[in-house]
Amino acid sequence: MCLLRAPYSLLCPCVWFDVGVVLGGCLIGAVNLKSSNRTPVVQEFESVELSCIITDSQTNDPRIEWKKIQDDRTAYVFFDNRIQGDLAGRAELLGKTSLRIWNVTRTDSALYRCEVVARNDRKEIDEIVIELTVQVKPVPPVCRVPKAVPVGKTATLQCQESEGFPRPHYSWYRNDVPLPTDSRANPRFRNSSFLLNSETGTLVFSAVHKEDSGQYYCIASNDAGSARCEEQMMEVYDLNIGGIIGGILVVLAVLALITVGICCAYRRGYFINNKQNGESYKSPGKSDGVNYVRTEEEGDFRHKSSFVI
Repeated sequence: MCLLRAPYSLLCPCVWFDVGVVLGGCLIGAVNLKSSNRTPVVQEFESVELSCIITDSQTNDPRIEWKKIQDDRTAYVFFDNRIQGDLAGRAELLGKTSLRIWNVTRTDSALYRCEVVARNDRKEIDEIVIELTVQVKPVPPVCRVPKAVPVGKTATLQCQESEGFPRPHYSWYRNDVPLPTDSRANPRFRNSSFLLNSETGTLVFSAVHKEDSGQYYCIASNDAGSARCEEQMMEVYDLNIGGIIGGILVVLAVLALITVGICCAYRRGYFINNKQNGESYKSPGKSDGVNYVRTEEEGDFRHKSSFVI
């Protein structure tokens, strides 16, 4: 095996096809890159270095390019000897090829490709891909706790957080005591019957007991940190069946009395409206065969068919 470097010679029986490949047991000289960390992980708002180091090159003046690959889109990060795109003003080139980013955000999580091209006749090129992960601390989650639940009924407590990355895990506390994922697995909670899903943050009681009353809160946690919601009270009360039945009977009795009262009032005529017409009316005809007309001033007077003045 032999190493062929420019200017290329026939020191070994190799056939030239491309730069940087091994053919017929011969390594052709090219630009070679390495990285001290191909999968850096950093918390949001910190700084990170994307390591890209030249270990072998045939030129002292290589062309450096950085590209960002995110959501099947490729954009320049470093091109034409300057920082480009959304990293302008918060990134710089370290040494010849490495890249440092300040104040990283969640949108910086992506694949970054370092490309180095040797400026010679054969355009020797090598590239290396680095996957950057930006972790985001959770914000206080939204918790939903029922205020009052009757004994023996089911109860569901929910905890949700949408900002943290990677996705947080959830844990529930009652009166500052952490709850296990399954109450049956811990003798301390043998009087409870609940299941906790740490992936979704849901705490479900199949049948609540009086001992399940208390102050509840949830904590969302990931590698970047944790956050909790405010305490909320859940009260478990006894269901008084006798009292409920008695109350229903009282309501029915009241409705019956109201109905009887309305019927009696109707029969006695309280709901009949005897309106009298206030207009003038004709008095009954008198026995003398003369028509009388009543007025307020003169009373009845006779109306004759004819008279002489």
